[in-house]
Amino acid sequence: MIGLGSMIGAGVFAAFVPAAHAAGAGLLIGLVIAALVAWCNAAASAQLAAVYPVAGGTYVYGRERLGPWWGYFAGWSFLIGKTASCAAMALVFAAYVAPTEWQKPVAIVAVIVLTIVNLLGINRTVFATKLVLVFVIVILVGVIVVAFTSGTLAAHPVVVFGDVDPYGILQSAGVLFFAFAGYARIATLGEEVRNPARAIPRAIMTALAITAGLYLTLGLVMLSALGSEALATSRAPITDVLDAAGWGWASGIVALAAGVASLGALLALMAGIGRTTLAMARNNDLPRWLAAVHPRFAVPHRAELVLAVVVLGVVLVADLRGAIAFSSFGVLLYYFVANVAAFTQPAAQRRMPRSVNVLGAAACLVLVATVPIVGVAVGIVIVLIGIPVRLLSNRQSQPLSHHGA
Repeated sequence: MIGLGSMIGAGVFAAFVPAAHAAGAGLLIGLVIAALVAWCNAAASAQLAAVYPVAGGTYVYGRERLGPWWGYFAGWSFLIGKTASCAAMALVFAAYVAPTEWQKPVAIVAVIVLTIVNLLGINRTVFATKLVLVFVIVILVGVIVVAFTSGTLAAHPVVVFGDVDPYGILQSAGVLFFAFAGYARIATLGEEVRNPARAIPRAIMTALAITAGLYLTLGLVMLSALGSEALATSRAPITDVLDAAGWGWASGIVALAAGVASLGALLALMAGIGRTTLAMARNNDLPRWLAAVHPRFAVPHRAELVLAVVVLGVVLVADLRGAIAFSSFGVLLYYFVANVAAFTQPAAQRRMPRSVNVLGAAACLVLVATVPIVGVAVGIVIVLIGIPVRLLSNRQSQPLSHHGA
């Protein structure tokens, strides 16, 4: 349940449109590639988490296995990617609940309101997360059933290997990777399960297989019901599938599911970024003043406020497609470090052959290279800005834990 809850969420309501724009029906191939990359990354994270069961993820793994700058690069890339994810979630919410001309204002209001909620120390409970997951899965399965039983799928026959564009397929894989975000959370459960060396890889494979199967079916449904051209320009594709099937009256339920899922994801993302920023600031990898914790609400309020300002900036200047692409850029770099760190582990700590880490690292770089050139250029500039940020914060970083490199 935790594995599925980490992956199936708001991303599924957004990623298929830019993927169709990049590859048409070839997005189904891109989806398989994205799932494979996600599996490699999750396997590396699981292997590292078994040895370093501390908070911080690849920020810690990179420091311990590769050195302080590698850890910082991972943490900085995480902040870049997940900040863009926040903007994407706000834009997804607006896309499903507001008319086109009101989407930016609605997204801005969503960020401001959830920032206030975060500052008050309110976050999603485990029960609420499971409830949202069940609701979203029921809606998605319902849409699939409606499409299969209404004759809608005959409207646009899907030819996956017709006019194949390899670059477009890789672009779609980079975008669809966004819809698998959160899978590595399974890798952090090593202290909470019996026989983690066996249970965690199996849980990762099972969750990825179920998620990929659901996404493949949903992608096929959207392509068949709408056609790749209409899907590529759709504002709310799952709602459009219902309209095509004559179930337009149910579009409000889909909008509710997308809205609840995206706001829940946004709230969790903002809290997670705040915690990561707090950890990096305490370790003097970011300005120390960001480590301030509110005495009453016990949240890193300065980090949360800075995050909100940056997210609002991204919402104002980027569209949903750009936010998703930029999110994938940062998160893929983060997992590149995870794969390199896992590659350095000795045989006694390994769960997978090194070839899996090589494949994962190479795939992350390839997918990063497929991000639109403007996104890559801006991303590189922001990554480079991280160098003086760390140097000014602390020229000599402090150790995070007592694990040896």
